[in-house]
Amino acid sequence: MASYMKYLKFLQTIFFLYVLVTVKNVTGSTLSHDEECSALFQFKQSIIHQDDVACGAHGSQVFHSWNNSFDCCSWEGVTCSNDHDQYYGQVMGLDLSERSLCGRINSNSTLFNLVHLQRLNLSGNDFGESEIPSEIARLKQLRSLDLSYSGFSGQIPTEILQLFQLSSLDLSWNSLKLHNPSLKDLVENFTALEELHLSGVDISSSVPHFLANFSSLKSLKLRDCSLGNEFPAAILELPKLQVLNLADNTNLSGSFPEFHGKSLLKEVILGGTGFFGIIQESISHLKHLTVLSLSYCSFSGRIPRSLSNMTQLTYLGLGENHFTGSVPSLVSLLNLHGLVLDGNKFEKGRFPNWLGKLSKLSKLYLSDMNINGEIPLFLSNLTKLSEVGMDRNSLTGGIPSWLFNLTQLTYLNLQMNQLQGPIPNTFSNFKSLKYLHLGGNNFSGRVELDMFLGLNKLQTLWLGYNRISLVTTNNYTNTTLPEFEWLGLSSCSLKEFPAFLRFQNKLTALLLDHNNIDGLVPVWIWNNTHETLELINLSFNYITGFDQHPHFLPLTNLEAFFISNNQLRGQLPIPPQTTVIYSVAHNNLTGKIQPSICELKSLQLLDLSFNNMSGTLPPCLGILSNSMIFLNMRQNNFHGKMMDGFMLGSLLKSLDLSENRFTGQLPRSLTNCTNLEVLSLGDNSFHDAFPFWLGTLANLQVLVLRSNKFYGPIQGSTAVSTRFPKLQIIDLSNNSFSGQLHPNYFQTWSAMRSENLGKSSVMESVISSNFSILYTMTLIHKGVRTEYTHILTIDMAIDLSCNKFEGEIPASLQDLRGLQALNLSNNHFTGRILPSLGNLTNLEAFDLSRNDLSGEIPQQLLQLGFLSIFNVSFNHLQGRIPEGKQFDTFENSSYIGNPRLCGRPLSKECQDHPKAPSRLPPTTSVSESLFPRESIDWTIISCGFGSGLSIGIFIGNFLHTRYSDRFTKRRTDG
Repeated sequence: MASYMKYLKFLQTIFFLYVLVTVKNVTGSTLSHDEECSALFQFKQSIIHQDDVACGAHGSQVFHSWNNSFDCCSWEGVTCSNDHDQYYGQVMGLDLSERSLCGRINSNSTLFNLVHLQRLNLSGNDFGESEIPSEIARLKQLRSLDLSYSGFSGQIPTEILQLFQLSSLDLSWNSLKLHNPSLKDLVENFTALEELHLSGVDISSSVPHFLANFSSLKSLKLRDCSLGNEFPAAILELPKLQVLNLADNTNLSGSFPEFHGKSLLKEVILGGTGFFGIIQESISHLKHLTVLSLSYCSFSGRIPRSLSNMTQLTYLGLGENHFTGSVPSLVSLLNLHGLVLDGNKFEKGRFPNWLGKLSKLSKLYLSDMNINGEIPLFLSNLTKLSEVGMDRNSLTGGIPSWLFNLTQLTYLNLQMNQLQGPIPNTFSNFKSLKYLHLGGNNFSGRVELDMFLGLNKLQTLWLGYNRISLVTTNNYTNTTLPEFEWLGLSSCSLKEFPAFLRFQNKLTALLLDHNNIDGLVPVWIWNNTHETLELINLSFNYITGFDQHPHFLPLTNLEAFFISNNQLRGQLPIPPQTTVIYSVAHNNLTGKIQPSICELKSLQLLDLSFNNMSGTLPPCLGILSNSMIFLNMRQNNFHGKMMDGFMLGSLLKSLDLSENRFTGQLPRSLTNCTNLEVLSLGDNSFHDAFPFWLGTLANLQVLVLRSNKFYGPIQGSTAVSTRFPKLQIIDLSNNSFSGQLHPNYFQTWSAMRSENLGKSSVMESVISSNFSILYTMTLIHKGVRTEYTHILTIDMAIDLSCNKFEGEIPASLQDLRGLQALNLSNNHFTGRILPSLGNLTNLEAFDLSRNDLSGEIPQQLLQLGFLSIFNVSFNHLQGRIPEGKQFDTFENSSYIGNPRLCGRPLSKECQDHPKAPSRLPPTTSVSESLFPRESIDWTIISCGFGSGLSIGIFIGNFLHTRYSDRFTKRRTDG
């Protein structure tokens, strides 16, 4: 029998060799049935005879049936015509989808000889980033073309426009571009389209309006295509449209039309777009709708009550929008498998009790919904739940015991609530659990880590920021442990690195900050994870260094490394070149910065502040600074000149070199840092005139030059028409600035003017890795430096104290109505206190002490209703101190050194009759300020104390940006 089979295969080979010779002589003509079979056979050979051994192995298995018959119509995936005409037996369809094929398809492929093909499906394979050959134009009979998920790349060829018969086109999820031809060109040629699927293709254009005329269109999938502008709403009303997926096109906007009863829509997926507006009650006319996914959009208003009539819905995603009010009852949606309502602006309340009736729910996301109270018992009815998100609410009580009956759970997120009590050891019941986040609650007591280590499918575990004490052992083997990808054990009272980490080989993020770990970082931490770790946080421990690798970190893909607030000694360890964020602040590092730091070309944040490092800065650091966004070297012992060589287009946003020993002049190349928002150079020995040329930086918001050796006037060339357009905080204290300030000098500081006061928010920025960076500030509070962990966008302050300014106080100060703190003390200002300064109604701290001011204290200052610090001591003021309002709260120290002042709180009484306090309109409240009431004291005993501001950076919420997106589910579709 075996010899017979060998003979049969021999004859088959001879036959195909004969036919192949014939095929080579046939060009442009219709192939016979045998010739088409030969073309198919040759296509097979071109796929399986690749250099990649795996390709050949997979291909041999897939094409096994092709070797057992001469008639290709019997081959797997091949469909032939059964008509009794001239096309009888011609190859009409080829379906090789998901057959693990790999290789390359070129223009000379015999596949394109199959000119009778009407259906071609090569999806789910890997053709090695082949470009779609232009020869595809030969297949002019194609009605359906599916190349999705198949590894094609490059520009979609113009020749595809010649396939006029196409009614279904799917090129999704390849590395393709549709620029020339464009989307407009494409759809113009395919007027009979029923299915157009281009998700993942780079289109970078708008959706043409005439697509709304395609009455045959049934399915349109353009997810993540870089679409922009407004989506034509009329497309939603096409009579045959059933599926619309536009998700993840962030620049695509649009809104819902009024719907009518004839729609056939079954799926509408718009998550991650700019769609906005109110959802009308008429949406209930979409009676066939099963999937409605609108998460991560900008919809607003109330959720329409008519949703309860859409009983065919199996998935409803409304999360991360701007919906208000309360959630209407959805008790009639008994077919729901997925419900996403998180991240809206709903009224405060408890869990809606109708949730317990939706017994088919498998996915339930109620995060950040302003829910309070305990987790209710009626949720125990939802026995099919596999994914539950209730994080970022105000949930109280403990974890209910019935929760552990939901043994199908794969995802459970309860972080950032007010849950308390012990963490039950029954978590070991969740054998299917992949994601568990209990961080940021009030759980307490001892927790045995072993109960989690028995969950073999667990990939993400977060227990941090509770009040628990994590108990670990050393008896672990790699056969019994889950393979973690993300592990958060922050603030778990750990005293050493958990021993089970030595067996982890898939860790991407490791968070052990805020523990009691001391000594050296053991080398075995990196043994199995040196190629996988991307994020490490070891901050706020007692770590002294790195075992065996004291000067560099042996990690190949590290992106973010936080090891601040430890006890590191010696030289600065150099992270790998992939590092984007490196924070090593608040340690005991010494020595110079090694030039090898400049090899970190991806570095965007470097924080070396609060160490004992010294020496001069390596010259290459100036060039590296052009690619960095944040650089903080505050409070070290660096000396010499600061870095230079800033180039136009520099990305730098925040530069803090304060509290060092830098000397010389400021480099003029700083003017190239057009993105700079914060510049803090205080407490050094810079010797230069006022850098008025910094006023051209259009984004500069904070400028700190205090306690240096700056000198001369601060008014530059009048040719500069706009100076410091966004400046909100400036500290020039403790220098030798001198001269008079022009009456109109402050008019160009437009950011502090009243018309620019806006909604309060935290001053922050996001670097390219999506880490959220908050600016911080140091103030002198009652003679002590006090750190404030955030700056608001409405915070505005001017400190010119301890200089040699003279002349009158500029009248243009009266226009800076956003000011909250103004310190002009310890100068030589003369003249009167301007009554118009009473217009600065946001002032909370006002210090004019130790000048040469004369005249009376204006009654108009009674308008300063938020004033908590006021000091005019040691001037030449006279007359009655204003009475009433805030002035009734100030003590003698605010007025001493003015012997001609009288009235309360001084013991000296005035000789004339007391004046009635001015009647003033009531003041309105403002948002929480950087300068909290009753907390700032700028009383200057001598300039040696120093006043002023110091700016740093604070890294916050980094786990809720990039890494929360990576390790949690972004719910934009059903």
